[in-house]
Amino acid sequence: MTGGAARLRVPVGADAERWVTRAGCRRVLLVVHNVTSATRLLDVLPLFGGDVRLQLFATCTGSSPFLAGVVELLTGMGLPVLSWEQAKETTFDLAVSASYGGELHQIRGELVVLSHGMGYNKRLAPPDAGQRSAAPVFGLSPDWLLHRGRPLAAATVLSHPEQLERLRASCPQAAPTAVLAGDPCYDRLIAALPQRELFRRALGVAPGQKLVVLSSTWSSRSLFGTAEAGSGEEAEADDLLPWLLSRLTTELPADEYRSVAVLHPNIWYGHGPGQVRAWLDHARRAGLDTVPPLDWWRQALIAADCVLGDHSSVTYYAAAIGVPVLLGAFPQDALDPHSPVAALGRTAPRLVRSGSLRAQIDAAIASHAPEGYAHFAEQASSSPGESAGLLRHLFYRLMDLPEPAGHTALLDPLPLPPHQPARRTTPVRVFAEVADGPVPEVGLVRHPVSGDAPDPADGLAAAATAYAHTAVDEETREAGRLRLADVVLRHAPADDLRLGPPGAWTAEALGRYPYAALAAYADGPDRCVVRTRRGDLLRLAAAPSPDGRPDLCDPAAYASALHTWLTTGRKLSEAIPELTVRTGTVTHRVTIERLPTHPA
Repeated sequence: MTGGAARLRVPVGADAERWVTRAGCRRVLLVVHNVTSATRLLDVLPLFGGDVRLQLFATCTGSSPFLAGVVELLTGMGLPVLSWEQAKETTFDLAVSASYGGELHQIRGELVVLSHGMGYNKRLAPPDAGQRSAAPVFGLSPDWLLHRGRPLAAATVLSHPEQLERLRASCPQAAPTAVLAGDPCYDRLIAALPQRELFRRALGVAPGQKLVVLSSTWSSRSLFGTAEAGSGEEAEADDLLPWLLSRLTTELPADEYRSVAVLHPNIWYGHGPGQVRAWLDHARRAGLDTVPPLDWWRQALIAADCVLGDHSSVTYYAAAIGVPVLLGAFPQDALDPHSPVAALGRTAPRLVRSGSLRAQIDAAIASHAPEGYAHFAEQASSSPGESAGLLRHLFYRLMDLPEPAGHTALLDPLPLPPHQPARRTTPVRVFAEVADGPVPEVGLVRHPVSGDAPDPADGLAAAATAYAHTAVDEETREAGRLRLADVVLRHAPADDLRLGPPGAWTAEALGRYPYAALAAYADGPDRCVVRTRRGDLLRLAAAPSPDGRPDLCDPAAYASALHTWLTTGRKLSEAIPELTVRTGTVTHRVTIERLPTHPA
């Protein structure tokens, strides 16, 4: 990977002394195996910040089969990048790796190895294991920890004494190198728990919505994999993923559930981001969002109401912070049976294809007892909130350097993700009912339409008095459905020069789609401009909330509610100035204002 890179001449090299500005710095090498392991290195990188006595470097061992994305990651770190060959020839005061992969024994310097997940749980055979039937636990066996009978690392960082017990049993020679120093990833998670509501708003979760996070590790036996067992037609029959992606976006009402996928970096970079997006194409167009492989997955866990997961560290972290977990795949034989992750597999409920996905998610949430997951939190770290200080103390001790005076060791807080509302370009089937009263009210259940029709027994779809129509975004791939749409939608800023003002676009849209009864231009997160077939031009907007924050209900729901009101024979004047829109158990106050009309 970096083996063919040009050799650095500064700040290390044959004549580096001629060119450096700060000479005599202690050298710290961050050893990247792949993007996955780099995530833990990024966690601890701030522990070296502000110290002008240090010079940091990065390198890649080139030994992982998952090397895609590493070059971009190293570039983003902004550190001098050494080829692996030059790194092996250079002396360092400290080297930090989050994987045992590669020729780590050739590093010249004190080596610290961190776990890049929630401890050491999975069985993985080393490259030279031959026909060995039982693979050792990665990171806890002589195959990984020793070189020529001696410990590979000066320090093996563990997060909990239970890992030390398993290390002593599997590789007693390496036990003296063990250092209990907590888990920086878990510490960043628990420090950000008070920001749950901020993260939910950033991820487009509206009040009353449930955020469902699909979490998968890599391998064919993961939730995103082919199947737990079998091959060919048998594997295809057992493959849960197609069913899950379909039901996740069609069975769950759009306004009552929000869904995002957190996939292991080895899925993204092993198969290629374009391929992963292609696999998720139908679900993404129906509202499933993906979290970038290095960003926001922790924020998504904190914001989640339920995690559909497998034997990944991400799923365990979710359980450790008290999020209900529903397991879609869990190969127990791939794990150390004494590990906390294996214990989660014996505790959490399993997802089954024969039942309703919504019912299973709701049951997992309703039956969740936080005290039942307390054990998983306890085993995530024996020193919660203290890893920064423990790790920095270890790093500086191995460098034989005093820690920076007057500066507390701190990890970076989890940043607030950019606002990411759900976007659906798949046609949406809307079921509605109208309740007359002092304030007009329309109840809606909206389902994206795909090959699997929504369960007719779900919500208002079963009501004998329910009305139904179809709303289609003009950017849909299914352009033929636009000709039959009852409501045509467009999402864009009001000043988008390609479309013209919302009033102009709505008039043009009704001209393009003569069977549509209403056109709606959503020009903000809580508002839209609609034009009826009769020529009424209206502004629909969320009524001001007590705290001044906008309503996060999709404004397309406002348009569907108004369409329902009008097509049931009611007068527009009766809906002005305010209409109540109900989605699930939540009501949204929507103001309706007439706008000046212009000739189409």
